[in-house]
Amino acid sequence: QNRLLEDRMTAPARTIVVATDFSPTAALALERACELAKLRGDKLVLAHAVSIEPVPMAGPELLVLPVDYEAKIHEASEKALQSLVNEIRTKGVEVTGALSMGPPVDVVLEAVKQHEADMVVIGTRGNSGFKHLLLGSVAEAVVRKCPVPVLTIHPGDERSLASIAHVIVPTDFSDEASHVLDQLAELLPAGVHPKLSLLHVYQLPVIVAPLMGFAPEMPVLAEDARDEAHKALDPLAEKLRAAGYEVEVIGREGDPSHVISDFTESSDADLVVMGTRGLSKIEQVLLGSTAERVVQHAKCPVLTVRRS
Repeated sequence: QNRLLEDRMTAPARTIVVATDFSPTAALALERACELAKLRGDKLVLAHAVSIEPVPMAGPELLVLPVDYEAKIHEASEKALQSLVNEIRTKGVEVTGALSMGPPVDVVLEAVKQHEADMVVIGTRGNSGFKHLLLGSVAEAVVRKCPVPVLTIHPGDERSLASIAHVIVPTDFSDEASHVLDQLAELLPAGVHPKLSLLHVYQLPVIVAPLMGFAPEMPVLAEDARDEAHKALDPLAEKLRAAGYEVEVIGREGDPSHVISDFTESSDADLVVMGTRGLSKIEQVLLGSTAERVVQHAKCPVLTVRRS
């Protein structure tokens, strides 16, 4: 039986890794994780990476650091993390701290492995500032590499998971759609059935798009692609409707990440749930994945689910 039809309150508790750098956005991610933990008694692992940045060797910001600088940073990080752990425990949530030296992405992924976690919750930007433009964010790298679902929370987004009313589910008709929707069912409070928009984004051949107004056959190609999207998604839509969801099927032409992000904003959606797939190292450098770009630009939380 599909897990969409199961009573979620009887499901086993999960272990959720929550990444924190003590920033405001990380605090929002922690709030959402606490909401999830209270739904089924999930356990939280609060992971923080102590990553010592190189000291500037020249310029007006040159500082003379004490010889025990790294030890002081580590000690302060331990105190800050323990303070958060104590605060979360007062809310009745089981939580442990996980402090490690190293790059943040590696620390998060190691915490997932060590604690056999079922999900990661992370803010899309923390204390990195403009570095995001140069290096990419920790969240995007975690989305790309993490073997378990990742829920990303954006700066300033304080909406509760209990108030989710509209969810966008991008799909390319692959088998991951049902798995993605199962993960959505586990994320939502019991009995909550938001409106679902099953969105397929298709791209016409590059040579076709500039010729749309010059040949009568060109618009037909777009219409055919849209019709095929509806036909392919209708069986899944019917199953979801039978499970109590309001469902719409949408086909749109364009770049997938742009269309998904634009539709998320124009429809005032509360959540995007989508599958991810691996890319070659060259593709990662040049393009990044659709999921990573949606995580960058969507105005609402994004739940990414790794394709097997």
